[in-house]
Amino acid sequence: MSEESPPPGRQDVPGEVVELRVHGVSGAGAGQVLDRPHVHQVAGDRSGGFFRPRPDYPDSAGPGGVVLEAYRWSDLPSGTAARTLSLVFLLPFMLSNVAIWMRPADRGSGAGVKVLCRLIALNLTLVYVLSAAGVALDLIAWKCMGSSRCLEGRVWLSWLGGRSVGLRLVVLTVLPVAALGLLWMLSVRPGRPYEAFRAPGGGPEGEGLSAVGHWDAMPMVGRLRAIHVAAAFAVLNLTLLAARGAGGPSPVVIALAAVAGAVLAACMALLCAPASLERASSSPTDPPAATARVVACALTVPTLGVVALDGTPWPPSTGLPGYMRIIAWAFVAQMTLLFALAVLALWRRRGRDPRSVLLRGLGAPVIAAVAVGLASALSAELVYRTAYFLNRRAITRSAGDLVPPPLAYKWAIFTFFLASIAAVAAGGAITLLTRPGRRRAAAAIVARDFPDAPPEAADRLDRVARTIARARFTERLGPLAMVYAGLAALGLAASVLALFEHQPGPLAERFLGVPAEFVNFGLTFGSYLIAGIIAGLVVGGLFAYRTAEFRRYVGVVWDLGTFWPRAAHPFAPPCYAERAVPELAKRICYLASQHDGVLLTGHSHGSVLLAAAVLQLPAPVRRRVALLTYGSPLDRLYTRLFPAYLGRDVLHQVGARIDWRWLNLWRDTDQIGGWVFAAHRPGDPSPGADPSERVDRRLRDPEDVVVPPSDSVPPPIHGHWPCESDERFAAAVRDLAGRLREADRS
Repeated sequence: MSEESPPPGRQDVPGEVVELRVHGVSGAGAGQVLDRPHVHQVAGDRSGGFFRPRPDYPDSAGPGGVVLEAYRWSDLPSGTAARTLSLVFLLPFMLSNVAIWMRPADRGSGAGVKVLCRLIALNLTLVYVLSAAGVALDLIAWKCMGSSRCLEGRVWLSWLGGRSVGLRLVVLTVLPVAALGLLWMLSVRPGRPYEAFRAPGGGPEGEGLSAVGHWDAMPMVGRLRAIHVAAAFAVLNLTLLAARGAGGPSPVVIALAAVAGAVLAACMALLCAPASLERASSSPTDPPAATARVVACALTVPTLGVVALDGTPWPPSTGLPGYMRIIAWAFVAQMTLLFALAVLALWRRRGRDPRSVLLRGLGAPVIAAVAVGLASALSAELVYRTAYFLNRRAITRSAGDLVPPPLAYKWAIFTFFLASIAAVAAGGAITLLTRPGRRRAAAAIVARDFPDAPPEAADRLDRVARTIARARFTERLGPLAMVYAGLAALGLAASVLALFEHQPGPLAERFLGVPAEFVNFGLTFGSYLIAGIIAGLVVGGLFAYRTAEFRRYVGVVWDLGTFWPRAAHPFAPPCYAERAVPELAKRICYLASQHDGVLLTGHSHGSVLLAAAVLQLPAPVRRRVALLTYGSPLDRLYTRLFPAYLGRDVLHQVGARIDWRWLNLWRDTDQIGGWVFAAHRPGDPSPGADPSERVDRRLRDPEDVVVPPSDSVPPPIHGHWPCESDERFAAAVRDLAGRLREADRS
């Protein structure tokens, strides 16, 4: 739908102010955002479109006579089926990709943090492929197909059971290759519609937040994808060659393994050159990355030929030779990279910045540790659950087991169980220890807001205080995430024990006095816990499209995570901001050329999209733009989680570019949004000369604690809910619209 030539009945009316509303992660409909029942689309498509009230219905104008328009972007991240699947398969990759954007704010380029984050992301891909290889090659091809008891009653496996080991391995190699293809498909499909909105040129650093949507990330994503595919095939080939050469490697096996190892080393070397990866280029794949991918894929053919045709007897082994050590070393590499990232983040962070308190400047290693822990748990559960399916006794590895899972996965599940229990205990402790302080602060706020409340409003006052106290718990989530990340990293360290073939049960009983039965219980419970998490992600993804309130909480993680471009992991979900931000900037420029001014109003994450769009507007357009944010996480979350890209200097830059025609509405009961520059609670000092101190306006919530004469219940507590129907919101719109009209006349 063309913006330059609207169809009949949709022409803009010059000489007016347009209020362009952008919703948050709740996925509200256009009618709900505009607070009007009848709307029609004026630009965009079904994924991201601009809507206005129908002109033939009354009350189509907004406060102060502004022309209302809404931008609905909630369908951009992906469609229903793809999003649900992605929620399970791509969540660790998404978190690892977010970690690279959470580097500490410093004067350097952050090249070291970028390199480590990208190496961790590569390791996640390798662990994923190795888990698929563990199911196909170790559990099925080697163990189950080599046992008549396991093949009994399984026609879908017995047809290959009587064949040679090499042939079984070659045929089952298709499964890990297909798993890699599934990742590719899920990560690429939604990104194709965004290509028309990308603005080529520029680098990923840009000017902080302005980097989002301002540069074409696809060349870098193409290079990263080629590197990950090359490394995945290299590791798959090494797994097959390690098994083939376990009984005495032939010269051909040694040569092929050397080439595969060289490809893997080359992939890691390419990730250690950020400037080469991030440079603008018309070609998404440069010769080094493309060559590595071609060599790794081509190497698979002779590798499979050697595995299938080499007549050397296979060594006797309870599992695929060499596989257990390969996966154990992969977990050790994760632990080493996380430790190096934590040390580097501690060294480079600005510890004196009080606004980085949420994660103490350690956002990158903390989120990377969560991603690694989740990926390890999901991979272990895949192998563990398959072993349980093939032989129920495989979980405890009791006598007579046919298909025991690799030892490294047992340690991964058991340590995940311990880390989860400890994290729950830590969360409970943090909740109880901080509750008195949060309740005292909330009670003080309520006392200042409602000093003349009658005695019969005591229950209502207590409910408001409890809501404010819960909203203030957001700041406590950082320490809780740090606790879990530390426990997950320590759990990975236990993978070293798998290299020495130590079983969790006997080792815990010998050195800690913990009964082996408890370890077996932990393995079983941990496996079911991970399975429950997977089921919860799937069910949550489905319910998120049917229940608006549930979508508000599920979508916040997904939409915030996919806001950032894919700079670390190419199989992370596509960045919808690569379309949304340029599309908003283009629409704002068009509206500014047709009207007296454009008032941008953004709720929750919509305020972040608008801030990024403002940074991309040309100077003539910025003089005709004002900004109204409400429920905004700009300062409360983004400046503290992403200090290198959205620090307070960037917020001041946003305000200065629009000559401080900016108001921010916030509530104490909001668990996500907050003030941007100053709280302005009752009793706080009056704003000074700095224009940033006049941006924030606090909304008392609820408006009162007693039942008004016109109602039978007291006013509701809104929290993070949008406030388009609030008269104080309308007053802010009239204020900013008046400033735009004055600026247009001057």
